[in-house]
Amino acid sequence: MGKTIAINAGSSTLKFKLFEMPQERVIAQGAVERIGFKTSPVNIRYGVDHQYQETEVVADHLTAVNIILDELIKLRIIDSYDEITGVGHRVVAGGELFHESVLITEPVLEQITALAEYAPLHNPANVVGIRAFKRVLPYVPAVAVFDTSFHTTMPAVNYLYSLPYDYYQQYGARKFGAHGTSHRYVAMRAAELLDRPLTALKLITLHLGAGSSITAIDHGQSLDTSMGFTPLAGITMATRSGDVDPSLIVYLMKKLNINNPDEMLTILNTQSGLLGLAGSADMQELEARCDVDPMAQLAIDIFVNRIVKYVGAYLAELQGADALVMTAGIGERDAKMRQRIADRLGYFGIAIDPAKNQVSGVERDLSTSAATIRTLLIPTDEELMIARDVERVIHE
Repeated sequence: MGKTIAINAGSSTLKFKLFEMPQERVIAQGAVERIGFKTSPVNIRYGVDHQYQETEVVADHLTAVNIILDELIKLRIIDSYDEITGVGHRVVAGGELFHESVLITEPVLEQITALAEYAPLHNPANVVGIRAFKRVLPYVPAVAVFDTSFHTTMPAVNYLYSLPYDYYQQYGARKFGAHGTSHRYVAMRAAELLDRPLTALKLITLHLGAGSSITAIDHGQSLDTSMGFTPLAGITMATRSGDVDPSLIVYLMKKLNINNPDEMLTILNTQSGLLGLAGSADMQELEARCDVDPMAQLAIDIFVNRIVKYVGAYLAELQGADALVMTAGIGERDAKMRQRIADRLGYFGIAIDPAKNQVSGVERDLSTSAATIRTLLIPTDEELMIARDVERVIHE
């Protein structure tokens, strides 16, 4: 018996969840935010409705790690660092090097660092978090769990772009996808809810949040996914554009006198999507004003439209599906959005019961009795998948 801590490090955040393993019992969870700013909120939830909240000066990730671990002891959640037997780190880009979660060694860490060009907003922050924990817990096994690894089963027909093949061979120009840990978790839970082997199912999983992606899962393996070379591609998102004609990007760079491509990427990543269309990245805010603001309604309609297009394509690619799975912030908590999506997919035999749909954030089958494709609401748990991978890898 031991305790595994799952870590998700961002450029200015450090989120964690502490599990007692192998029971998979959550002992504590929380985050340090605004790392490197003047003040940083520290939040830890534990026990039965206990919560620790404080604002501190957190200069860097190493300081954040020390604060989290020290507070776990002060709050008597653990007695000493020795109780932590494994650390799992979310890493966004594993490229073609990492097809599954791996024990972190120095050569592995160097490879993760080198893959930063595939996820420049994420991998460097992930590495910072890994190194910070390594300094505080140098002898505790650490495991990297990659967002991209689940999608390494995609066939070449789906991961290759129609570019000169040399670009793929020399530079790795291909689709990698993202959110793989989330898609993997909800697919496994869907199989349990349907009481069928995952290897016997065809699923379409919708991870709908600030970042959104859709994946076609064929007999337990990722067949295709909406995100591409980076998490910028796919459907409309909170601040990301999703799919855009590359020629339009070049055209706009000329019109806007933009010479640095990174400046254009910043626009596509942080100033586009729902925010660019309607002035807000918050779906709840858009829904609150859609009756009086045509642009808010249009942004919602575009979000649904892009989802429906991908689901329709994946239904054709899979030749049907057993279930549609909704997860992540919007998928789990937005009943109106779930209903909109289902209504647009009624042609395929997808139908959800409005009464069942009113309960959000709770795992359940939303389908009507007449539906031929089930619609499941499954809250994602990427941290649990990370903890499970840590247990598997360190005991192999």
